[in-house]
Amino acid sequence: MSSVLTVRVPDDMKYQMDALAEATGRTRSWIAAEAIRQYVDSESWQIGEIRKALVEADAGDFVEDEEMERVFNKWSPEGRANAG
Repeated sequence: MSSVLTVRVPDDMKYQMDALAEATGRTRSWIAAEAIRQYVDSESWQIGEIRKALVEADAGDFVEDEEMERVFNKWSPEGRANAG
């Protein structure tokens, strides 16, 4: 099952989608739906991972203090200067 969704896009994007549709033998609608599907999948995965990480952090199951210190030192300006 599918639903109709009307979306406004800039003219140049429409022309790019038309060119992709012609080059790939797909419809502009298929290209738009695939782009939206990929975006929704990616964002949903990221939000899910953030939520899991927040649950772990709230439970104190995050990282040992010593490990966090090593990471901070590694990425701080002083730590990077001393690394080389």
